[in-house]
Order: sequence, then C-alpha cells, then structure tokens
Amino acid sequence: MKRNQQQLMPLEWYVDGILKGDRVALSKAITLVESALPKHQDLAQQIIAACLPHAGKALRLGITGVPGAGKSTFIEALGVHLCNKGQKLAVLAIDPSSQRSKGSILGDKTRMETLSVHPNAYIRPSASAGTLGGVARKTRETIILCEAAGYDTIFVETVGVGQSETAVHSMVDFFLLILISGAGDELQGIKRGIMEMADGIAVNKADGDNVMRANRAAAECRNALHLFPLPESGQETKVLTCSALTGFQIDEVWQMVADHVQAIRDRWTAP
Repeated sequence: MKRNQQQLMPLEWYVDGILKGDRVALSKAITLVESALPKHQDLAQQIIAACLPHAGKALRLGITGVPGAGKSTFIEALGVHLCNKGQKLAVLAIDPSSQRSKGSILGDKTRMETLSVHPNAYIRPSASAGTLGGVARKTRETIILCEAAGYDTIFVETVGVGQSETAVHSMVDFFLLILISGAGDELQGIKRGIMEMADGIAVNKADGDNVMRANRAAAECRNALHLFPLPESGQETKVLTCSALTGFQIDEVWQMVADHVQAIRDRWTAP
C-alpha cells in the first residue's frame, strides 16, 4: 500500500500534464481511473472533473466486428491515414478478460506496429474485467481524459463478442460494424441488435480473389438492412467494401463517418 501512496502525484501534476498532451501523465491518470482502490478512485474523479471543461470536442468512433474480421488491421490502416493528415488519434481497445483468471492479453499494441509508434497516435488497451458497467464507466472517463489531452479523434474498439457494444454505442458519434465475406452465411453470428445499432458497415478484406465475394456480402447486408427500421439518427446505414491490407476505400469509409457525424451536428445546431 505504501508503494501505491508513493506513486501518487499531486492533482495539479496530472491535470497540467494532460492539458499539455503529456502521455505519461495521461497514462497514469487512466491507470487511476481503472484502479479499484478507493484512494485512486477519489483522485481519478478529481482529475476528470478538472479535465471535463476541456473535453467533448473530439469525433468518437466505435468499432466492432466478428472475430477475424480484421478490426486491428483496419484500425491501423485508418489510424495511420488520419495521423498522416495531421489528426491526433487515441485508440481505446477493450479486450475480453478471462472469467477464470480475470487476466487479459492486451495485445492490440503488438498488432498495430506502425500506428503504435506514430507521434500523433496513442493506443490504450483496457481489460473488460468481465463487468459491462465497469467498461462503460471507465471507457467514458478515459475518453474525457484523451480529449482533454488534445486528441481530436477517438476510436473505441470493442471485443465484438458480448454486450459491451450496447454500452459503447451510447458514448460514440458513429458506430461502425466490420464484417468479412467468405465465412459461410455472411450474417450468421451477427446479432440483430448489433446490425440495428450500426451507423455504417464496412466489409473488409475486399482484395485479390475476394473482391466479388466482398461485393456480394455488401449487397446482402444492404438487403438485410431494408428489413430494419431507420436508426434513431434518421440517417440511412451505408455499407461499403474496403481492404485494410491494400488501403482500398479506407478514405471512403472515413468520409462516410465524417459526413454522418456532420449531418447529425448540423441537425442539432439548426435553428
């Protein structure tokens, strides 16, 4: 316990560091947010309260998909594309925790080799710890800290196998579903709820011999979406094909996101 007390810095150290974009201060503050110790939680809430006036300006993109859809490769391709254009990106990846050991691999940094060393990018994997409510609270507070640190784009990647998608959907501006073709029935294993929540769908791995299958999968998705009611946003859910490997239509996917978010903001600010 003494060691934990020695590691704690004054409130001003965290807040000043975050507002200056210091990654060390940001990382240590997020660690406090994720801690279960009451003393850490008290300090974390003070940091969040101080950072709150400086947050809320970033574009928040939630990303989910079936296992093997290439979420990490897609995030790296889109992330590098945005960072090279001068945007500052924070990637918050929620990894599933073992129900037995409560441990988590947290391997996203190793899968995003180029993005993880980009000066404009910050990647923070977090364990779900098996609690949906915890994921929702910690992720929301981590987003606030990242926005205060000057990150204008936030990616929240979910595990794609549980109900955390519902929680993440409520805290992002756009919810993107990543699918792949050539895996049997394209919609098999996709919960209707996730399809209904999606603001946009990207069929990944549209490259090489897989282009026709990807186009067919995209057409099947569009047909399936016609059976669903219009999302709450009032915007039609678009379906695009892309390839994170070759970069095909990665820019178009981002344009779909940006256009959707801008349309929503224009509607809210209209007299």
